[in-house]
Formats: sequence, structure tokens, C-alpha cells
Amino acid sequence: MALICAISNEVPENPVISPVSGSIFERHLIEKYIADNGTDPINGQHLDKGMLIEVKAPPLVKPRPPSATSIPAILKILQDEWDAVMLHSFTLRQQLQTSRQELSCALYQHDSACRVIARLTKEVTAAREALATLKPQAGITAGAAANIPHPQYATEVFDRADQPQEGAGMTEEVIKKLQDKATVLTAERKKRGKQVPEELVKGDDIRAYKQLASHPGLHSASVPGILALDLHASDTAKVITGGNDKNAVVFNKDTEQVVAILKGHTKKVTSVIYHPDEEIAFTASPDATIRVWTIGSANCVQTIRAHDAAVTGISLHATGDYLLSCSTDEYWAFSDIRTGRVLCKVADGSAPHASSALTCAQFHPDGLIFGTGTADSMIKIWDLKERTNVANFPGHSGPITAICECNSSTTTNS
Repeated sequence: MALICAISNEVPENPVISPVSGSIFERHLIEKYIADNGTDPINGQHLDKGMLIEVKAPPLVKPRPPSATSIPAILKILQDEWDAVMLHSFTLRQQLQTSRQELSCALYQHDSACRVIARLTKEVTAAREALATLKPQAGITAGAAANIPHPQYATEVFDRADQPQEGAGMTEEVIKKLQDKATVLTAERKKRGKQVPEELVKGDDIRAYKQLASHPGLHSASVPGILALDLHASDTAKVITGGNDKNAVVFNKDTEQVVAILKGHTKKVTSVIYHPDEEIAFTASPDATIRVWTIGSANCVQTIRAHDAAVTGISLHATGDYLLSCSTDEYWAFSDIRTGRVLCKVADGSAPHASSALTCAQFHPDGLIFGTGTADSMIKIWDLKERTNVANFPGHSGPITAICECNSSTTTNS
């Protein structure tokens, strides 16, 4: 049941009860009447504001006024709501524009920061490369450091290296030189017999090996990776490495100094050899060239172009005058390192449609036979004087990546 004000006959918003007459009134109406008359409007008895009793009732929603029931009033209400929506939309567009400007500024700052970081990274890389080539030995005194030579950088001798002669052939003089060396080495090997050398390191000693030093920074920090390494046979302090940065580096591990940086290949250096008796180095690369270097001057004195595809392996003959090479062009070649001439070049000779790219090569210690590995998992033994394939050894399930010839027997390891 709704409460009705006794004065206005409408539902009161703040109803109160008069204890004198028990009637219900709208608070502001009865208070105004009491202020003017001081009596209850129903029975005329005395009444003051303090005597009114407040009625706690749930709030009521007022019905829409009668004016909203007409078409003009409804149109007015719709117009007001449309105006409110348009104002809200305008505010949202302003906020969106502000957000776009802030985002654009943030993206510009991010792009600038990335450019600065890239420039600083490039400068740091250049500084590291410079430091790697100039790093002095740890603990060297100032006086001693002044006497350490700077590393030599490669300077090609193009008039000698760029046009090697090919197809010179295996002359009788060359074959006699190979045979004489093989006779001497075979005799020495037979003297050693089949006994295990006393100086051979035992397995327990090998298991006790520990790292003594590490030498990072020999090659470019931006194109890292060492792909090949060799030691000087008579001075193991001298090391040569080939890297992804297209360079070979000669390093002295005792003095911790870079002796020479050999630059000239146009692709990564995948094979390196340090001549056992001379200051000469050999490098091979997928750029299809083999280069001969003098380490003292870091000059490329010969460029042997024996192949039409990537050179995958090189091996130095025991005489120290000839170099064996193999390539993915399915040929092996025998070259004179003194003149840069290719003395012979022989095809692998596999089935016409078989994949027989040569992946590695290694001379037997006597020097008259050698082994090659192929991409189709075959090891092939060749007679150098006859240039013929004398034996094949299958068994692997993938490309042959390395071959090692035993110095005290006719064993080949792969």
C-alpha cells in the first residue's frame, strides 16, 4: 500500500507521521505549515517539528511526467540523448587523437634507440676485433711488450698467384722423388716394427688432461667460428686457424700474439695446413681455390685453381713439395706448391649418376697412396703414381668428414 501525503495527495519522498493526528505528510510541506501555524493541519492541535516521526520506506521511482507522453516531448528527449551521445563521441575522438600522438612519439623514440644500439654494437664489435689483434701477453712488462712485433696482414702477389699452370703432368723426375721418399719412410717405419712406442701417451694420462688456456677473439666477432686448425710439427706453439670470417690466423700460444692474418679468400676457410719444416701455410675454401702463404710476410705466393667447385680437403705430401686436394666437383688434384702447377687431376670415377662428391683427402705417411672420402659414404684408396682407385671401403651411413692414416701400419681410420 502506497503512502499518501495528507496535504498534497501525492506519494511523499520523505514521509513523516504526526503523533497528534496520526496522518502522513511530506516532510518539507508539514514543516512549512508548522512554521506558519504551529498546529496540525488535520485537527488543529499544537504540533512542532520535533514531534514528527520519520517513516523509513523504500525509495520510489517517480513515474515519467505526463509531458513525456506526447510526441514533441519524446522528440525533445531523443534530441537531448543524441546531443549527449555526440558530445561523448567527440570526447572519445579527442582521446584517440591524443593516444595516437603519444604512440607515434613512443615509436619514434624506439626506432631512434634501436639505431643507437645498432651503431654502438657495430662500434663494440670493431673495438673487439681491434683488441683481439693487439692484445698483449698477460703479464708482459712494458719493455718486453715494446719488442713484440705487430701481426702481419696478407698482401697478395697477383702476378704470381692468379694464373697457375695446370696439366703439367707427373714427370719421371716427380715420380722418382716420390718413390725415393717413400723408400726412406717405409724403411724407417719397418724399423719401428709393430711395438707400441714408449713415448705414446697412456689412456689414464689422456683422461687427466685439462684445459690450460683459451684464446677467443682470433677471428671476427661479427662472423664467429673456427672451422680448421693445425700445429707446426716442430714448434707446437705455432697454431694456424681458419674461420668463418674468410681469414686464416697464425697465432703463437706461448706469447699469446697473433703472428699473421691471412686475408684473400672470398668464402670461409675450411682447411689449413702448417708446413712442418718451413714458415709456409696452406688454406682451402669453398671459393674453389687453394692458397699458399709465406707466414713471415703474410703474402699469398701461389693460388692453386685446381677445382671448379668447393675445395673440401687438402693434404701435404711427405716431401713437403706437393699438395693433394679434393673437391665437390668429384675430382682430386696433385699440385706443386713451389710453382702452383697442377700436376694431375683425376675424376672420382663412380657410376655416372651416383653422387660422388669428394669430402676429404689424406696421404698415407709413405706418400705413394692416399685415401679420399665421398658424400655417398665410401672411402677410396688411390695409387698416386698410377692415378688409379685400388680399393674401396663402404660401411658408413653418411658423408665421410675426415680420414687419418696410421703412421705405424697400413690402417685407415675415418
